[in-house]
Amino acid sequence: MTTDLSKFTGITIALHSCYDAEGNIAPETYKTLCRHYDSLGIHGLYVCGSTGEGLLMNTKERKIVLESVMEAVGDRMTVIAHIGSLATRDSIELARHAEEMKVDAISSLPCLYYPATDEAVEAHWNAIIDSVDLPFIIYNIPGTTHYTLTPELCGRMAANNHVIGVKNSSMSSYDINRFKRIGGDNFIVFNGPDEQYLAGRMSGAVGGIGGSYGAIPELLLKIEDYIQQKEYEKAQQVQNAINEIIEKMYATESFIAAAKEIISRRVTPVGTPRMPILQLSEESQRLIDGIIRYIDNAIENL
Repeated sequence: MTTDLSKFTGITIALHSCYDAEGNIAPETYKTLCRHYDSLGIHGLYVCGSTGEGLLMNTKERKIVLESVMEAVGDRMTVIAHIGSLATRDSIELARHAEEMKVDAISSLPCLYYPATDEAVEAHWNAIIDSVDLPFIIYNIPGTTHYTLTPELCGRMAANNHVIGVKNSSMSSYDINRFKRIGGDNFIVFNGPDEQYLAGRMSGAVGGIGGSYGAIPELLLKIEDYIQQKEYEKAQQVQNAINEIIEKMYATESFIAAAKEIISRRVTPVGTPRMPILQLSEESQRLIDGIIRYIDNAIENL
């Protein structure tokens, strides 16, 4: 399989969920949000991942989300469909739907809930990969899955020409460097932790996929522009501001709820997260006021 890897560089937003007042999928809101990101020059979207609450949706809902995204921007932005599920057969169903939608790639978490050994994770991923003819991106996020991608499994997966890279969300830029060295020149690695975007890029990541990006896309575009210009001190200043914002968001009951509230105020109402994700208290709502002021100031002055 030959894949144009250049389409996966730069800023890829981990797309947040869009619900109506009753908590149902809101297709038109998804379209509005995606078109907004496209107008800013965002390169790609990662759909129904952790940030997008994909695991809190059923397969029908996830298909509706992807269809909405593809209708809105599928011909202008790189779209990666996260199809990870508790059951491998559900992931395969979603992968086949993603292929019908002509996405640029699919991605998946390892096995969930049941003990995940290298053998089980490898079988899970390979069953998905063998079901379609799409590029596949490993999703390594040990903080939530309690499974850490090993160098041995990374090497075996990278030998499959359908596996083009890793979305690495472990809190170590060394892992990015290691997975890149294992995979080689034609293997891409995305930085996952937003707090280390600059460090990740310096360690070999081609770009990033992040959960804060949707709330502060302008700042992610700024830091990437400074990296391209080799203005690393300016890039560090933007990273410092991003980290301040992230820390303020984590001071609320829920990072995801905080990000969605910021998006709702800055772009379009996207609803609140589904349970068991916590909602924001009145005190946290007031904190969002200050966070948005900080964001606006950073965009204007950095």
